[in-house]
Amino acid sequence: MAVGVIGLGYVGLPLAVSFAEAGEHVVAVDVDEAKIAAIEAGDSYIGDITSERLRAALPNIEAWSHYAPLARTDAVLICVPTPLTANREPDLGPLLDATHGLADVLQAGQLVVLESTTYPGTTRERMQPILEESGLAAGRDFHLAFSPERVDPGRTDFTLRNTPKVVGGLTEACADRARALYELVCDEIVMVSSPEAAELTKLLENIFRSVNIALVNELAMLTDRMGIDIWEVVDAAATKPYGFMRFEPGPGMGGHCLPVDPFYLSWRAREFDMATEFIELAGKVNQQMPYHCVMKVERALNDVGLAVKGARIAILGVSYKPGVGDVRESPALKIITLLRALGADLRYHDPHVPALPDYDLQSAPLADALRDVDLALIVTAHPGVDHELASESARVVLDLRGVTRGAPQVNTVRL
Repeated sequence: MAVGVIGLGYVGLPLAVSFAEAGEHVVAVDVDEAKIAAIEAGDSYIGDITSERLRAALPNIEAWSHYAPLARTDAVLICVPTPLTANREPDLGPLLDATHGLADVLQAGQLVVLESTTYPGTTRERMQPILEESGLAAGRDFHLAFSPERVDPGRTDFTLRNTPKVVGGLTEACADRARALYELVCDEIVMVSSPEAAELTKLLENIFRSVNIALVNELAMLTDRMGIDIWEVVDAAATKPYGFMRFEPGPGMGGHCLPVDPFYLSWRAREFDMATEFIELAGKVNQQMPYHCVMKVERALNDVGLAVKGARIAILGVSYKPGVGDVRESPALKIITLLRALGADLRYHDPHVPALPDYDLQSAPLADALRDVDLALIVTAHPGVDHELASESARVVLDLRGVTRGAPQVNTVRL
């Protein structure tokens, strides 16, 4: 079988490699010429795929920056970004561009599966009409389905192989074709009745996390005023063996899904004359967390007689989660912007993010980043980083992740 993959990012490249490892021929397509060159050279730019693994799979992968070779495939998976506009509304531009490109080369009998996270109705209402401009009818001449990606970058215990794969087809035959495809690389397939059900499944998964993170973040702001340690409260509540799931506070949400997905559903809900107030409130709370954290910086410096303006601040961790180099929607970026506006002298250390070109910053070795600083701000707690050194080096440590619990609190403040 020949499998096409459009979009070779954190979802598409692992899929391409997995199908190649399963012995299938893969036609990998991305408009970014740099990605194509990297793949052809066997140099992985995705943390979850090592260059060694990519090179081993290369005999079964051909990479292109145009769509024509997809005409030779049996199935095509679309894995392009679905970001938000500046007004926090769905931006389907990359998806629609990919769909138009595929429609030009679509062949009878092919299977098309969308993996990109989106609002319910996208596959049927937006993609299907474009693909049918080819003169082929979905469900009759070609198969169409939605199967949401469930990638958690940096995670090794749950992978594409052992994470259940949700599939919803336009018709029963479409669903059956998609199931047969994913059974090549996934141990368990979970079938739902429609693309819409599959689309909403992914949104529910991430909105569940968003709402619960917002809840504990709001409690963190409240306990800050009440003088109660939120970490102690979370630890105690987590001892209940039923009816409670642990979520921890932090500086906000980042990554490709959690800060984005709730807005996709909220936008769609308005077309049905409904306001998803609960979901939108969670988004609002999480967006406010960087501001709360900067306020904590101001107070921590004030308590030792310093102003933010001119203060030397070392930020430890700028990616959105531990162990990865992804800075998309990272709350650290907002915190950097706010602190710079207040006149802070910033430097940072992150072993996974060598540079932040948009901020004219480069990661410094930990000891250099902490040398002569007034405040060390732990934003992302990467494993292997000596956070105790921050307590020894900085005048004040502000821990937004709770990693200093159990350590002496002489110069440490926590969220």
